[in-house]
Amino acid sequence: MGDRLKGKRAFVTAGAAGIGRACAIAFAREGASVFATDIDEKGLASLNKDGVSEVARLDVRDTAAVAAVAKRAGNIDILLNAAGFVHHGTVLDCSDEDWDFSFDVNVKSMHRTLRAFLPGMLEARRGSIVNISSAAGVFKAAPNRYVYGATKAAVAALTRAVAVDFITKGIRCNCICPGTIETPSMLNRAAAAGPQGREMFVSRQPMGRLGTAEEIASLAVYLASDESAFTTGVAHIIDGGWTL
Repeated sequence: MGDRLKGKRAFVTAGAAGIGRACAIAFAREGASVFATDIDEKGLASLNKDGVSEVARLDVRDTAAVAAVAKRAGNIDILLNAAGFVHHGTVLDCSDEDWDFSFDVNVKSMHRTLRAFLPGMLEARRGSIVNISSAAGVFKAAPNRYVYGATKAAVAALTRAVAVDFITKGIRCNCICPGTIETPSMLNRAAAAGPQGREMFVSRQPMGRLGTAEEIASLAVYLASDESAFTTGVAHIIDGGWTL
């Protein structure tokens, strides 16, 4: 247990698995009081043993539900937006419904949490917002990631917009742009690609391995903490050299 986030209150979306879960646990281990949310209630329930103090089911596509859980959570110091969906395919594989769903989960969900929590942060004149974006779409185009790349580029732009609008108000907003990270979601996509799916993902990595959710969480802790007090509006790439 560390104390880099001691005395801080954190709110995390998509906290039941993958990057969101790793961030919730890392925040708690660094002394934060963590409120984790997800649609996966079973995954959330097991977070208590890792020091996460509160959990709640939340569909980030539901504006009223986001507002209600934000009221329950109260004022926070850290907002970690990790909810996301990876759509596979080109523009020809993306229906209007696919486009709308991807933007709703990957981008509008962040709009909802920002609208819900920023007023309290502004009143306290402090807050660190960390959005999970991607190296794909922000720093490099990835094949068959048409709408996914578009949403993640939007997250980076949203991040900069919030950073510049509230830079004099004690609010910082940064995003993390991971490469290929070994998470349950990624492993499901690998399995769908066939018996050699995981090896295919690994073969694209210059380091010869996938990243871990814990590595992303370490960067999130830094951005959430006062150690990064002079950092805002930045898309932080952590991709094992994929974009080199």
